[in-house]
Amino acid sequence: MKATWEKIDTNLVSLNVEVGAEQVTEALDKAFKKVVQKVNVPGFRKGKVPRGIFESKFGVESLYQDAIDIILPDVYAAAVTEAGILPVDRPEIDVEQFAKGQTFKFTAKVTVKPEVKLGDYKGLEVPSAEAVVTEEELNEELNRLQQRHAELNVIDEGTVESGDTAVIDFDGSVDGVAFEGGKSERYSLEIGSGSFIPGFEDQVIGMGTGDFKDVEVSFPESYHVADLAGKAAVFKVKLHEIKRKSLPALDDEFAKDVSEFETLAEYKQDLENNLKERKAKENEATRETAVVEKAAEAAEIEIPQAMVNTETDYMLKDFENRLRMQGMNLELYFQFSGQNEAALREQMRGDAEKRVRNNLVLEAIAKAEGIEVSEEDVNAELETLSKAYNRPADELRDIFSRNGNLENLKEDVSLRKTIKFLLENSKEAVNA
Repeated sequence: MKATWEKIDTNLVSLNVEVGAEQVTEALDKAFKKVVQKVNVPGFRKGKVPRGIFESKFGVESLYQDAIDIILPDVYAAAVTEAGILPVDRPEIDVEQFAKGQTFKFTAKVTVKPEVKLGDYKGLEVPSAEAVVTEEELNEELNRLQQRHAELNVIDEGTVESGDTAVIDFDGSVDGVAFEGGKSERYSLEIGSGSFIPGFEDQVIGMGTGDFKDVEVSFPESYHVADLAGKAAVFKVKLHEIKRKSLPALDDEFAKDVSEFETLAEYKQDLENNLKERKAKENEATRETAVVEKAAEAAEIEIPQAMVNTETDYMLKDFENRLRMQGMNLELYFQFSGQNEAALREQMRGDAEKRVRNNLVLEAIAKAEGIEVSEEDVNAELETLSKAYNRPADELRDIFSRNGNLENLKEDVSLRKTIKFLLENSKEAVNA
């Protein structure tokens, strides 16, 4: 096999490949064994038709496409390795020659990983802040915990207020016609949560138990169901119950109920320590983000759209997985948010491009500085994951290896080591 390449545009190369006739013969043999199992020739059982009779009846050309499908993946992978290029997208293949007894020639247009011209990445100025917890922040955390442990009690008198949970029936229609998903009974709606169409929850405020009301709203223009987008709707609403939060008193009994501490003072001190620790981690994350973005801004790089698309796909999949952990899915999210997949992808595109740019720059810095991932680094990472997932490190290594993700693990470790290098070689800028 012979593979050569030439640059035809920024991040686009033409890979020219020629494969020996003997490999073509092998591919045709494999294609015949596959195809002969499916053909019917009078006088012969399936799979038993002699090669000569098959070719005289159907022509050897009938094997070409199957043979190309068999030979191309391995040959393309070998050609990429031989040429030393790094594809980031599926190639555009143009078969120039394929025939029995001849060499196989094809050209592949390949989008490759871009070159990175690094700018200044040492001595960058990054923010630094002390992890200080204010009394207001401590009180906000206590209030959040108080809200979490609140009881929902049905109130017999009064009307719906923001923060209440309204148990309602609703039946929606557009131009007098009901639509799918627009009806429910005894639905618990937290007023102020923003989970319904804009304007719906505000109109439930003031209703009393047993009240009926027509709630008039408009679907967002970007609503994922095209037939409803921008349309005015009327929901017939009946209020069954009003549930209001009853907050526990912030005292020693509260501390005993929600923690291992005997007094509220001890519990508050523990909360303050935890908040300081969280702030310290957030400050470090802020410094890491700042130093990476400054190094990335100083670099010159043209990012292929294919890499942005791939990263957007990954982000969308990750978002979907997080929704499932919350008991939702993308379809429900689109209903609640009024978005569709195209709008969500567009929303993610900017962050996807930034991630790709940052990672490419970090890879280039690691290469320039000779930052490598040792076996000890891999073992340490596996031990960390072992504690997080409560599974043996050897078992995790086996899983990563079998799934082909061990290299991805090493890449993650390399990126973190490079970020650490950047911070160690940065200057602190104390916030005013």
